[in-house]
Amino acid sequence: MPLNWDLVGTGDSEALLRPRDIYAGLASRPWPYLRHEQGEVLDKWFDRREQRDVVIKQNTGGGKTAVGLLIAQSTLNEGVGKAVYLTPDNYLVKQVRQEAARLSIATTDDPYDPAFTTAQAVLVTNYQKLLNGRSAFGVVGDGKEPVDLGIVVVDDAHAALARTEDQFRLRVPASHEAYGELLELFADDLRHQSANAWAGLEDKDPTALAPIPFWAWANKHDEVLKILRPHRTERAFEFVWPLLAEVLHLCTATATATAIEVRPSCPPIDRITSFVRARRRVYLTATLADDSALVTDFGADPELVAQPVTPGSAADLGERMILAPVALNPDLDDEAVRVLARQFADGDQDGDGIAETDPVNVVVLVPSERAAAAWSRHAHHIWRVDDLEAGVKKLQSGPVGLVVLVNKYDGVNLPADACRLLVLDQIPRPLDSVERREAVALADSTVRLAREVQRIEQGMGRGVRDGEDYCAVLLLGAKLATAIHDARHLALFSPATQAQLKLSRDIAGQIKGEGLDAVRQALRSCLTRVPQWRERSRRALAEVRYAERGTVRPEAVALREAFDFAATGRPQAAAERVQKAVNDIGENDKALRGWLREQKAAYLHLTDPVAAQQALAGALVDNTFVLRSVHGAAPVRLKAAAVQSRAAAESLADRYRDGVRLRLGVQALFEEVVWGDDERSDDAEAAWQSLGEHLGFASSRPEKLYGKGPDNLWALTAARQAVIELKTGCTTDTIAKKDMDQLGGSVRWLNDHNPEVEAVPVMLHPSRATDAKATAVPGMRVITPELFEKLKDAMTAYAAALASSPDRWANEQAVREQLAHHKLTGDRFLTAYAEPVSPS
Repeated sequence: MPLNWDLVGTGDSEALLRPRDIYAGLASRPWPYLRHEQGEVLDKWFDRREQRDVVIKQNTGGGKTAVGLLIAQSTLNEGVGKAVYLTPDNYLVKQVRQEAARLSIATTDDPYDPAFTTAQAVLVTNYQKLLNGRSAFGVVGDGKEPVDLGIVVVDDAHAALARTEDQFRLRVPASHEAYGELLELFADDLRHQSANAWAGLEDKDPTALAPIPFWAWANKHDEVLKILRPHRTERAFEFVWPLLAEVLHLCTATATATAIEVRPSCPPIDRITSFVRARRRVYLTATLADDSALVTDFGADPELVAQPVTPGSAADLGERMILAPVALNPDLDDEAVRVLARQFADGDQDGDGIAETDPVNVVVLVPSERAAAAWSRHAHHIWRVDDLEAGVKKLQSGPVGLVVLVNKYDGVNLPADACRLLVLDQIPRPLDSVERREAVALADSTVRLAREVQRIEQGMGRGVRDGEDYCAVLLLGAKLATAIHDARHLALFSPATQAQLKLSRDIAGQIKGEGLDAVRQALRSCLTRVPQWRERSRRALAEVRYAERGTVRPEAVALREAFDFAATGRPQAAAERVQKAVNDIGENDKALRGWLREQKAAYLHLTDPVAAQQALAGALVDNTFVLRSVHGAAPVRLKAAAVQSRAAAESLADRYRDGVRLRLGVQALFEEVVWGDDERSDDAEAAWQSLGEHLGFASSRPEKLYGKGPDNLWALTAARQAVIELKTGCTTDTIAKKDMDQLGGSVRWLNDHNPEVEAVPVMLHPSRATDAKATAVPGMRVITPELFEKLKDAMTAYAAALASSPDRWANEQAVREQLAHHKLTGDRFLTAYAEPVSPS
């Protein structure tokens, strides 16, 4: 007679609560045991489960998905309430549900599924499903009853941030009728801020960017509402309008040629009542050093965020050898590294056309289609987001070759043989208008560095998914190389990654100055599991521990609290809160201090417009790239250095601590100037200003500083200044009339502003031929791509010579000799690296 299993008891009538016990009780476990690190964080979470915000940090590939699912199931078993597991996108929704199935955890992707609404299954969905103005979970004011949630698990929390901010951004495209109405409404305000930027908007220049001053936006709030509100039910507005309507006056608005973007300084997350009232919120993150955005974007408790749950040891990260070829030998160009990567994909590591070893999967991460194009002749496949699900399955099933993934630096798991050689070729750049403005104003601030490091670490984590995995990582270009050599960047990486970078630097020191063969041999030692490498790799991580406290920057907390004050009708309290943060920053980071003082002025304007303008004038003292006050800012005359070589030596000594960083720094400047890419115009202008400082010229960006004048101004000598317009984004074979007129206007600006100096008109342009309708500016010289390459070669040689012995770049005499030898002095520069314009 067969047994009736329904009559056989379990010995315990209550549901299991501890996540570790839930796993142990599974009839079919995907692994015999949880990893030690998983068990540790699950036990620690269980002890802290009554805390509303808990951050769980584990190394990339540490099994966070299983941890999050077991926590969600524990909450369901405890009867706390419904459980939601959020992922960055639908691709990852499928991955999480597959993992849940292996754990015998019931899930659904339908928020209306009775299994979810009765707390019998975990809802797995993307961030957008919860965070939008028509959320199925309810939004303040929509008449829906908010969904009562017991727990929200936010997976890959740092990847969520960009998507969260995007959900709270209203974008009015140029094709929409409201765009023209808003431009007309703020035309005078935009002209006052920057005549050049306004002209760019009128010309539909894709590089044009013009912030609408906060006082104009606040003063014309009623008119803005009349323009925007009638469109609130349209597709472009309906998912954002309910989130921003009540705080529209607190938003930042920025105009570009393609759209007007409206965004609050912090997402008004309180509009999503279900999330705000959830009894438990768990953030699963990689081991990133800065967790401030969890406070600003999700409204998490800063004190709880600063107390992350971590394993006892950080040694669970797989083996990685991380090399930046250009740092080993600045003469190794990117194309040579691309060839090397393809050789590993083919198993032809000697490049003789004969496969000596088994081929390996090589995965290249690039931020854009333009970057992907450089790999087209080497890649077996170029995949985009829509190709990922099928593509990753192919990588996981066997050799595929060299694969380029476009703009996917997070959320892709490439364990074991799916990726043995990972290449990072650049990192994503800020795309929306607010981020572009921040990138200029906070260019060298720790805030920007932290964001860069976050993306680099996310990217490097794609190829190592557990403690037994291994992967070699190549970083292309001088900017990425700088990130793993510069002390300010290094401090922002996770402890485990810092340990691996130190080991990799030790290896790099042995092959410094060698060619690709040395790089090839180093990579082989990792990929062929050389025992000595494995031992040193293990020992490098053995004693690494997670930081006991997470980093939550005080100014981030201040911005969140200030926004919440203002959103509840207390703008004076908001201004005072920001001022307190400004006081704490002091002299350490003037760029950030000035940026915060602008935020303070915006809140102050709501109660005292006069005091707001005074505060803004003070902000300009700290950061010349903040908004100009309503009264404008008088241009400061640029004065040439008394001795060019002395100024250059002082500038180089201040920037660089060793010769490697000097050479990388100079190379990075030239990487920022990308011909034919108008989206990189701001980068090119910033790099050109820095180039002038490297040479000892007084250098500035008048158009950014005053809204008038040239892109760049160099004081070549006491009597001559170069008025420089950068048209590196142009693709025309002649210089257009409008560009020529702009250069002429900039010359007149300098003549009016400083008539005592000779204005030398200069343009960076792909052609030195003028358009038939254009009239050349008298005395004009052009730097074409060919001459730019000549200048690059000279600067590279200049840096190499100065880096040849310790601190030589700080020696005024040595710098003077190199400036003269490479024709980089103020009296010879334009003769050597620019040529006269020619008629068409």
